[in-house]
Amino acid sequence: MTMFDRITAEQRALIEASKIFFVASAAPDLATGPSGQGAVNLSPKGGTPLHVIDEKRVAYLDYQGSGNETARHATAGGPVTIMVMSMDGADAGIVRLYGSATVASLDESPLADRVAGETAAELKLSERQIVDVRVEQTQTSCGYGVPVYEFLADRTTSNRGRRYKDS
Repeated sequence: MTMFDRITAEQRALIEASKIFFVASAAPDLATGPSGQGAVNLSPKGGTPLHVIDEKRVAYLDYQGSGNETARHATAGGPVTIMVMSMDGADAGIVRLYGSATVASLDESPLADRVAGETAAELKLSERQIVDVRVEQTQTSCGYGVPVYEFLADRTTSNRGRRYKDS
């Protein structure tokens, strides 16, 4: 495991090649349980890329269709962690980005033109907002435990599933 104070060129290459990333967030005021920590929200994101704005900042287009916990946690000043990983057989690797986020509507975000240019057109969900993450620290680890997967396709409306939802 190696820590950095910015996104390195190698980390950027992995981020830009990834078809999926994960966003974890927590609100600072959720002090429950024996550890003093509240619930952590963890969401997979696909169909739209994680954009590297510069070596201290990333952003993504967020869609409706799931809870809005990342925005709630960001507004409360909670931490955000983004994780990307290599899933191909050529080179294992995991990158974590630690920081804080701001959330803005597409009408209000100065990043809207840049980030909203690559949308998940086939999913047909409404675009909700831009999540802008200020990166304070990054971490790279080996990723040896990540299985090798082959990307087949982004989800479409017809295969988005409802099995695990009440509606």
